[in-house]
Amino acid sequence: MTASPELVVAIDVGGTRLKGALVDSEARRFHEETRSTPRDQGPAAVIDAIVAFATALTDRGRRAGGTVSGAGVVVPGLVDENKGVAVVSANLGWRDLPLRSMIESRLALPLGFGQDVRAGGLAEFRLGAARSTAAALFVPVGTGIGAAMVVDGHFVSNGGLAGEIGHVVVDPAGASCGCGRRGCLETVASASAVGRRYAERTGRAASGAEIARLAGSGDPDARMVWDEAVDALAAVLATCTTLLAPEVIVLGGGLAESGGLLLEPLRGALDARLTFERRPRLARAELGDRAGALGAALLAWERLR
Repeated sequence: MTASPELVVAIDVGGTRLKGALVDSEARRFHEETRSTPRDQGPAAVIDAIVAFATALTDRGRRAGGTVSGAGVVVPGLVDENKGVAVVSANLGWRDLPLRSMIESRLALPLGFGQDVRAGGLAEFRLGAARSTAAALFVPVGTGIGAAMVVDGHFVSNGGLAGEIGHVVVDPAGASCGCGRRGCLETVASASAVGRRYAERTGRAASGAEIARLAGSGDPDARMVWDEAVDALAAVLATCTTLLAPEVIVLGGGLAESGGLLLEPLRGALDARLTFERRPRLARAELGDRAGALGAALLAWERLR
């Protein structure tokens, strides 16, 4: 570690893992580690774990000669960044928690606070595949599907409610969704949906990445499931393109790891749906699963400034 660097603690809270890092003002990571998320022990235990992890990272940074000036924490679900409230997280059992003030008071450090998808989008916008653009859409396709939207250089949040594209209905007669509707995009195109639909057709379990490879090698059941997922995702992204005119759409999450097996057919299906609109560039996320923690660090530096 260089002499006396100024650092922030960054933590990306997931349903199974807490990803933490010590990051300087140039977004260089001086240390990274993960811990388990104790969600089976209840919401209070998760908050305790976040505080304990942030404290341990702070101590580590100071022992190594750094100055830890602040912290950033990002969490899943609906998050009102302006109020510092975790509105709802089904995975972690939170509802209307003033999480920013709860964590900040226990850490005694200025705290940047946000939602994990928007934080990942912020990192891709500032440091990754969407840098040097003024209008972008960051879409992680994993267990669920969300979106972070940048319009004219500004993130769109609207009290934490914006960006829930996974719950745009693509098939009104489709499968039930956890939100209470039927046929949401997440029931067709998420990694979990692709796995479920393939298992229903074949009786065999496979991950989204495996199904992508099978589809690419000509497996008819995998091809059917994959094509339906791509088609549904293209339909929703076409609507987003018409409404928001992004210069780039950055695909992240587990399914984006399949690279060209997703991007190439998606590019064709999206292009076929557009007429007068600006064609957005489709890109794979550059920062991978580091994006959330890097976004948390950027929020921490913004809080300090």
